[in-house]
Amino acid sequence: MPSVSPSAAPDSAWLDAQYDNRARVPDFASYFERWRAASALARQAQGTTLDLCYGDGEGETLDLFPPSVPVDGPAPVLVFIHGGYWRSLSKADHSFVAPAFNAAGALVVVPDYALAPAVSVEHITLQMARALAWVWRHIGEHGGDPRRIAVVGHSAGGHAAAMMLSCRWPQLAPDLPASLCTRAMAISGLFDLEPLRHTSILQPDLQLTRASVARLSPAFFPRPKGRLYAVVGGDESDEFLRQNGLIRDVWGPTSVPVCETLPRTNHFSVLHNLVDPAGRLHDLALRLLDLR
Repeated sequence: MPSVSPSAAPDSAWLDAQYDNRARVPDFASYFERWRAASALARQAQGTTLDLCYGDGEGETLDLFPPSVPVDGPAPVLVFIHGGYWRSLSKADHSFVAPAFNAAGALVVVPDYALAPAVSVEHITLQMARALAWVWRHIGEHGGDPRRIAVVGHSAGGHAAAMMLSCRWPQLAPDLPASLCTRAMAISGLFDLEPLRHTSILQPDLQLTRASVARLSPAFFPRPKGRLYAVVGGDESDEFLRQNGLIRDVWGPTSVPVCETLPRTNHFSVLHNLVDPAGRLHDLALRLLDLR
C-alpha cells in the first residue's frame, strides 16, 4: 500500500482512486436524488423550523426538526453534519435524516456551512463549533435538552464530529461548558488529512498544508474525554477502512468504544442504515441519545 509518510513520495493516482467515492460508486447520483426527494418531504413536517441563523457568515444557518411523538421533558438533540468533502452538498440534501429520529423522540438539528474553495477546512470546522454553541445556548427554547447533545457526521461531517469532541469549548466562548459535546458518531469519517493533501482531486480546493493538517487531524490529537462511535461501510476503499481503524488505534477503546465495518454498504448507502429503524447505525445513534 503506498505510503504518505514525509520520507516517501506519495502515489497521487492511487490516493485519488482511494478517495474518489463518486468514481467508486458509479450510481452515486441516484443516492443524491433519493436524499433530495426524501429531504423535501421531511421539511414539510409539522413544526419544522428552517434557516435559523447560528452566525452571520456565509452558510451559517441550521434547520430544526422536532420530535413527532410525545416526549416527557426536554428532548435529546441529534446534530447531523453532512459530508461532501467540505466542497459540495448542503443541509437541504440531508433533511431525510430527521424523521426516523423524530419518531424516536429526538429533536434533530441539521446545520449548514460555507464550502471550499471559498473557505478553508479550518473555517468550516469553526463554523460547526459555532453551530454547536448555538444549539447549547438556544435549543432549550425549542424543546431540546442542552445536556443531551449527540453529534453524528458523515464523511467530512464525520471529521467534524470528531473535532467537536476535541474542541476546547471555554476557549471558544467563556460561557460554554467543557462538556458541551461528549457523544459523537463518525460515519466514514476522515481523521488523518495528510493523504488528502497529496490528491489531485481534492487538494486544489482544500489547499491543505502540513501545518493545517496537524491542526485539523483528530488522529494527531490527545484522546478526548467523550466517546466516539466510528463506523465505515464494508465496501469502501482501503483508505477509508484505514481511517476508521486509525482513530480507534490512536484514541483507544475507552474513547472509541465502537469501531465497526458495516457489511455490504458503500460510502453513500451506509447513510441509509442510519435512518433505518432496524439499522445498526440507527441503534448506535439512539444509544448516544440515551433512547436505548
